Amino acid sequence: MQKILIIQTAFIGDAILATGIVEKLHSTYPNAAIDFMVRKGNESLFANHPFLNKVIIWDKKNGKYKSLFALLQQIRNTQYDVVINVQRFAATGFITAFSNAKLKIGFNKNPFSFMFDIKVKHIVANAQNPLHEVERNQMLIESIAGGKATNPKLYPSKNDDDFVAKYKQEKYVCIAPASVWFTKQFPTHKWIELINEMDKSITIYLIGASNDNEMCEEIIAKSNHKKVINLSGKLNFLQSTSLIRDAAMNYVNDSAPMHLASSVNAATTAIYCSTLPSFGFGPLSVNSKIVEVKEKLNCRPCGLHGLKNCPLQHFNCANLIMPVQVLH
Repeated sequence: MQKILIIQTAFIGDAILATGIVEKLHSTYPNAAIDFMVRKGNESLFANHPFLNKVIIWDKKNGKYKSLFALLQQIRNTQYDVVINVQRFAATGFITAFSNAKLKIGFNKNPFSFMFDIKVKHIVANAQNPLHEVERNQMLIESIAGGKATNPKLYPSKNDDDFVAKYKQEKYVCIAPASVWFTKQFPTHKWIELINEMDKSITIYLIGASNDNEMCEEIIAKSNHKKVINLSGKLNFLQSTSLIRDAAMNYVNDSAPMHLASSVNAATTAIYCSTLPSFGFGPLSVNSKIVEVKEKLNCRPCGLHGLKNCPLQHFNCANLIMPVQVLH
């Protein structure tokens, strides 16, 4: 097997978790050229990745379908031995179906799965039947790289490590307070409560994107901890990963920073509000802890993914979590 393409053009966390396939395929076929197709914006996750031959970028925002057809031609010209589609959506299913690959693999829920050579049943995990995303992804390559699923992994470079070295001079923790989805995000006032209960001698770094800056500044302004530093928008993905890797603890939502932590086996405390870890996207680090509301709420979960607001307006799945649960 000489040339392999993995397709995962969803969000940051999905792309990170799909690196488990990269790890497994490289260990099985160390001489294969492995390419990875991602959405524009996620490519920096894989800068200098030691096991990737090429990162193919799909620009979904500018000329989405024009770009898709150009990529299809590029993929057909490469003549892959295997194309593995981790998604269930029509656009990437179309790419897979018409890729000219010798072996086309994907989930049976993809609209183009009737043209795949291997169709894998897509199982939706729940509390009764938990299945992590890395295990679900492993099912796709079972026929060519069987065995236990491999955890995701990212590779910060020496330059990334050097860039954040100045922040590692004393003991620190990282907090990634924001999420794209409101009901996945521990509220600002709860982060403030948590920080106020933390050891006052430890440095706290708030990390996230540049559009998280306002939230981070509010947390700093309203907390009574004097060693909280806002790094939102100041670090790229791999610099953040390097900082996360060496933190005494990383406090995260059910969102991308949790998967960054998993990719370097970093200490993780994951706070789950409206969603459940049994959906299959929980932390994978050896030193990891999941925090959820203790009360049994009939409204939780309110969906498989986060929502823009609490349907019942009380957001008790987050507001009833106490700092002592997070810190101990």
